[in-house]
Amino acid sequence: MKKFRKVLDGLTTSSPASAGGSPSCGSAAGTPTAAPTPRELDVHETLMSEHFHICKTVRHGFPYQPTCLTFDPVQKILAIGTRSGGVRILGGPGVDCYSQHESGAAVLQLQFLINEGALVTACADDTLHLWNLRQRRPAILHSLKFNRERITFCHLPFQSKWLYVGTERGNTHIVNVESFILSGYVIMWNKAIELSTKTHPGPVVHLSDSPKDEGKLLIGFESGTIVMWDLRAKRTDFRIYYDEAIHSVSWHHEGRQFMCSHSDGSLSMWNLRNTAKPFQVTFPHGKSQRDGRKESCKPILKVEYKTCRNSEPFVIFSGGLSYDKAGRRPTLTIMHGKAITVLEMDHPIVEFIVLCETPYLNEVQEPYAVVVLLEKDFIVVDLTQSNFPIFENAYPMDIHESPVTCTAYFANCPPDIIPVLYSIGAKHKKTGYSHKEWPVSGGTWTVGSQTYPEIIITGHADGSIKFWDATAITLQMLYKLKTSKVFEKPKGAETGRSAELVEEDPYAVQMVSWCPQSRIFCVVGISAHVILYRFSKHDANTTITSLEVRLQCEMEEVISPSDTENTVCLTDPGGHSPQPQPPSPRSNMPDSARDSIPCLRVKDRMIRMPPGYQAELVVQLLWVDGEPPQQITSLDLNSAYGLLALGNCNGLAVVDYLQKTVILCMSTVELYGAADPFQRLTRSPRKNRQSTSDFCMRGLSNFYSDSKKRIRTSYQSLTELSDNQVSLDLERSKSPTSDHVNGHCTSPTSQPCVPGRPRVPGGPEGPRLSRRGPGRPPFRKAQSAACMEVSLPVSSLTEGYASRRAMLQQLHGVTMYSHDEHHTTTYSWTERESRENSFSRSRSSSVSSIDRDTKEAVTTLLFAESYGRKSDALPTPCLWVGTSLGLMLLVPMSIPTDEQERMEEPITVAPTSTVLMLKGSVLRFSFLDCAGCLIQSPYEVWRDGNAPEDPERPRRRKLVNFSPCSSQDAIGDGHLAVVCSERQAKVFLMPSQACLYVHNITESSFVLRADVVAVSNSVCLACFCANGHVMILSLPSLRPLLDVHYLPLTDMRIARTFCFTNGGQALYLSSPTEIQRITYSQEMCDNLQEMLGELFTPTETPEAQNRGFLKGFFGGNAQTFDREELFGEAAAGKASRSLAQHIPGQASVEGMRVAAGGAVGELARARIALDERGQRLGELEERTALMMASAETFSKHAHELMLKCKDKKWYQF
Repeated sequence: MKKFRKVLDGLTTSSPASAGGSPSCGSAAGTPTAAPTPRELDVHETLMSEHFHICKTVRHGFPYQPTCLTFDPVQKILAIGTRSGGVRILGGPGVDCYSQHESGAAVLQLQFLINEGALVTACADDTLHLWNLRQRRPAILHSLKFNRERITFCHLPFQSKWLYVGTERGNTHIVNVESFILSGYVIMWNKAIELSTKTHPGPVVHLSDSPKDEGKLLIGFESGTIVMWDLRAKRTDFRIYYDEAIHSVSWHHEGRQFMCSHSDGSLSMWNLRNTAKPFQVTFPHGKSQRDGRKESCKPILKVEYKTCRNSEPFVIFSGGLSYDKAGRRPTLTIMHGKAITVLEMDHPIVEFIVLCETPYLNEVQEPYAVVVLLEKDFIVVDLTQSNFPIFENAYPMDIHESPVTCTAYFANCPPDIIPVLYSIGAKHKKTGYSHKEWPVSGGTWTVGSQTYPEIIITGHADGSIKFWDATAITLQMLYKLKTSKVFEKPKGAETGRSAELVEEDPYAVQMVSWCPQSRIFCVVGISAHVILYRFSKHDANTTITSLEVRLQCEMEEVISPSDTENTVCLTDPGGHSPQPQPPSPRSNMPDSARDSIPCLRVKDRMIRMPPGYQAELVVQLLWVDGEPPQQITSLDLNSAYGLLALGNCNGLAVVDYLQKTVILCMSTVELYGAADPFQRLTRSPRKNRQSTSDFCMRGLSNFYSDSKKRIRTSYQSLTELSDNQVSLDLERSKSPTSDHVNGHCTSPTSQPCVPGRPRVPGGPEGPRLSRRGPGRPPFRKAQSAACMEVSLPVSSLTEGYASRRAMLQQLHGVTMYSHDEHHTTTYSWTERESRENSFSRSRSSSVSSIDRDTKEAVTTLLFAESYGRKSDALPTPCLWVGTSLGLMLLVPMSIPTDEQERMEEPITVAPTSTVLMLKGSVLRFSFLDCAGCLIQSPYEVWRDGNAPEDPERPRRRKLVNFSPCSSQDAIGDGHLAVVCSERQAKVFLMPSQACLYVHNITESSFVLRADVVAVSNSVCLACFCANGHVMILSLPSLRPLLDVHYLPLTDMRIARTFCFTNGGQALYLSSPTEIQRITYSQEMCDNLQEMLGELFTPTETPEAQNRGFLKGFFGGNAQTFDREELFGEAAAGKASRSLAQHIPGQASVEGMRVAAGGAVGELARARIALDERGQRLGELEERTALMMASAETFSKHAHELMLKCKDKKWYQF
């Protein structure tokens, strides 16, 4: 084991201030600096910059705001387009690909080149794109931008390279999908309609070629006009003028008739022999009224007319319900013969597609399933069974079942945990699904060579917890836990004001803590409660223990050490102060009378708990003197110690969950004792007691707009919140000294906005909105990570918030006091930057007194074997506490080692005078041994407490402890403590507490998330900043290895859900419904192609069915024609250059040929060439044979007729 070389021993007696916060330890941003006289480390760091590269891996969940859908019946893959320009391609297990248009324009329509490994997308910016799917990450080959017309509809016939494009002006253009060049052949709207028509037919809403003759194109216009265009003759065969607007058209496979859906809720059937009027008009959901008229119905947006060999045809459509039925949910109607089945959907239908056995439109379709894309769901209906069951979804489309409020990511979990969770969760799965295989089964995927167990945990607004198997870039539901079952259901007026405060989401999950080895799980709820769960494979009847903690302190002013002489507390210039408001009349109990009661009521009876996670203990913070408890901001659990620590802006509480007792409950100030580096002046409790209960609701109103207050556990709120973003004034966005979001000061240099209090002169003008003051209750509404879409101010120096305080107010709903804001002055931004490195600068007397109306919050906690005092020779159990002032406290503990004594003897907790300091709120603690290896926290090995007792093998606790160093000699050298705050990272040597390395991570922004992770058999510090930068620092030297501008913080969802894990992976909620996983490891980026699934698999196109003789001769053939001869440049000429602009894609034409140059691709192209150029000879031979057979048949019938009539007289006829 490598040891430390002691250079100087003087630092072993250095003071906490000089070790942690002296200017000598500081450095310029982005440059790691060693302390002037530290101990040197002899640690060989193996990580280099070339080990890191950041890229996206896979996206899970339901595509947010979907717009369109398409399916390849041969490859059996499916594509979904979204409003943000995303394209999601889905196939079999592991085949899940997400691509994004750079323009971000909404995808209007998708068209597969069936069995060709290509996809055409039409976007709202009137651009067509051709995607190559023959590679694991699709790329755009060509783009075609229309300049003068807007695209409304596209149609690509099967086995054709010519794409029909309808426009808003009513014209139809033709595009060669191989070269993406516009043909000179154009069907103008004025040529399609009669010259006598005085009105424009409207945009093109439908295009399809006749199943009977590919040379006939059916064009549907929005106004109700339908035209059959003869492509060869360049004229119309017939025109139909209908009174109602057309939404969709569907052909019968024989090509003799077609069906239209209309805006009045009707379906019309048309026969090509008589197009003067429809031969059938039906209102499927319209009843006849007394006057004989049909009641008005909603539009039928889409209809599909599919035939079957052995049964009646299917007519499937969406919409068409009568208007008088209020409250009816969106429906999909399936008409099969005389049977009509109406399937009610939970969300509006975006689009649906009927899956058929054959890709040929002129054959009997034989439908077997319907894919229905809803606004917030995705289902597949089985048409082969009479009750039309749905398939069990093969993709994790229900992540957003309740809005996601927090996430956790665990890599390299114990290998047995996933099978155990899956076996428990499988018992609670829904039943009634179709027994057939999932129909979207295309593509191929194999598990990569480098796989390890990974689990993602999501917390939701309804209090539910979901465990997901994330191994090998897949995502599968393992187990679901409902925390609301621990509490009694609120009963009307019984809950009174508490129910009003928490509104609809009292159980919303705020954070989770999980020990995979001991399988102990902790959940922090929005109602200031913590639930501790133990895992068991057996059911149990038990009573939940409830502990109530009174964690409240009076507000105190915080004054810097050098500010004791010249601090002046200013009064309001105008003499105005917020006036107390009377309690709300809705409250059944005055707020002043609420004391020592929790927000929720735990079930106090015996409860039967099924196998899985079973609640054992609930810790609740209490109301104090009419004030509700502040939300919990930090949590840590250690199974080896049997302790649970939680903190908020009032202080710290430590709970012994084995003995079910509270062993420590202190305010942050009391933890410091005589070692407090700040002087604090106790405030009068009455000074802050101003309508706290009513202000809680008013603070909530200030934080959310009216639309944003309606956060529900239902999905409706997701759309409301994301579509109504709170925009900020551009002038305030540009100013770094005036960043206000919904009335909350976000900049450390901005003056607070208080009703009735004028702004400090010189500051920019802004809205004077109220902000939550000291001691006031937190935001009680569930702040869903999925729902929070807040436009953030962008200054000239940073993107996002200029202060972490405003971000934390939104994350935790508490008023936090960061170290940088403590030294806030009215100086300019440049002056502030120059002074920010000094921790001893004085507090300006011009600062408004409301800046002091804040609390020092506990921001992070960690149990570990460490040195609580400098004089300690051996590590002992300690609790590391980090605060929003950038201070670190060490709390040593004395824990009995014997199991029986541990259950009976009390634990001794003795806070020490050890105080270390950083810039900004402390975010993360971690520990390294003498060789620079990560020290894991001790844990208890899992044992099933409900398993039957074995007399021969008594059940005992088995603890696993990781010593800082392996050898006895090295123990005296201690270990390294890595501490990261929102602006700085430091490495301390314990127990001397000497600062060995310091690195200023950022000066213009702040760190949102920091984790010490294992990558490439080493460890590093990973940071995600609010300006979008992902940074990797080496350990222990804090040398920068990666700094990439990856993802700017555009909403609070990312800040709430971003997390790193081992193996070079991370994730965040990219939309209210999707989880985006990324990697920052070069090794994983190199192996990503191996891990992803293949979208295209070589498959032979099914042969067309051989048509019978009578159908071919008497019923007419499905005629083919040479499109190249008709639409090519030789016959049609060139299109106008100003009409559309060709844009080469990322992949070159040579790359496309190489990607598509396999034997199957060549065979497919040869088949298309044969169909379009050489089939006429085959058709001639076929027709000759048919004529010969017909002549023989006619001769035979004539001979039989002659023999029959030979002996008859003339009068017998």
